[in-house]
Amino acid sequence: MGGMSDSPAPLADPHLLFDAAAGRRDIVILGSTGSIGTQAIDLVLRNPGLFRVTALSAAGGRVGLLAEQARQLRVEKVAVAREDAVPALREALSAEYGTEPQPEILAGPDAATELAASPCHTVLNGITGSIGLAPTLAALEAGRTLALANKESLIVGGPLVKGLAKPGQIIPVDSEHAALFQALAAGTRADVRKLVVTASGGPFRGRTREELARVTVEDALAHPTWAMGPVITVNSATLVNKGLEVIEAHLLYDIPFDRIEVVVHPQSYVHSMVEFSDGSTLAQATPPDMRGPIAIGLGWPHRVPDAAPAFDWTKASTWEFFPLDTEAFPAVGLARHVGTLGGTAPAVFNAANEECVEAFLSGRLPFTAITDTVAAVVDEHGTPAQGTSLRVADVLEAETWARARAREMAAKAAVEARA
Repeated sequence: MGGMSDSPAPLADPHLLFDAAAGRRDIVILGSTGSIGTQAIDLVLRNPGLFRVTALSAAGGRVGLLAEQARQLRVEKVAVAREDAVPALREALSAEYGTEPQPEILAGPDAATELAASPCHTVLNGITGSIGLAPTLAALEAGRTLALANKESLIVGGPLVKGLAKPGQIIPVDSEHAALFQALAAGTRADVRKLVVTASGGPFRGRTREELARVTVEDALAHPTWAMGPVITVNSATLVNKGLEVIEAHLLYDIPFDRIEVVVHPQSYVHSMVEFSDGSTLAQATPPDMRGPIAIGLGWPHRVPDAAPAFDWTKASTWEFFPLDTEAFPAVGLARHVGTLGGTAPAVFNAANEECVEAFLSGRLPFTAITDTVAAVVDEHGTPAQGTSLRVADVLEAETWARARAREMAAKAAVEARA
């Protein structure tokens, strides 16, 4: 099949890999102590002939694990966002390395961004939240292949990222977008009729909005399929995460929002699908395991042998698909609206949601009020004027405003709930 030749070229195009150099690849892992980072390191350690990690970054809350990872991988540099974590990191590195030479330490809010621009083949951005935007831009500007797990950086900085990325330079690591990426390799962009993004439905599939009003934090953190951090788990429960993925799919593949559909698939075996103009639908399916998408991000266009478990086709299984309940879960519709607005609206949406999730996790906001409050903040923000002239400063200013406004609204909602 030929490449997707329509203009503009998609950011993530399986036909156009930015750098398909063979041999062992040097990798920088950002967010190494998180879920994506630890699984990526497991993959690297099992494939030393394919990958070499040169640098690691982390927030700084798990310096013992970071030091252990540094020693296992023999990295040249480690970075922590929290400067106050440096003494503990030095102590942990000394315990791991003994008298052997230790890696260089970088610290501060710009440390991960510096690593993202350092010499390597691929930067895996596994940072959580919009703080991943600066490293994403730095990696693209330096010409690195970007394995992108940090969806927020693309969502809040869409025009900025699109302005820097060469076609094929971004390889998505989200399971849904890695699935779309692989399925799209079967045809040209002109052949694509629809992208179908699957959702597990979270722990509350089938519940009404009235039932969701009584959800507890413990309920929301009990995801039936995936083991993730608390913020992402709550986002999965509200389906905000799926809304973010719809915006991400639009930005990665340049497919209009009205041709991106969400379907609930509780088993999480099919990670997403592409429907083509001839009526064919191609699905990418594996047992739920993020090492598969990570391997695509690090190795494409080559496959990493035994990166993740495969299905046992000798055992019976049932795969179900259900339409999305948009009344109980309005977050996907809200995300489409935000994505259509563009400009700083996605940054406002994401920042307000992060604040509302924190308020919910601390018991200050009811579950259903998360999306309601985010919608109110988005509505108050109005239609952004930046368009394609969006600047990093615009994103940061919009996020600061959205966080403050979301905190004010959440506090007011808490007072009203106690009255």
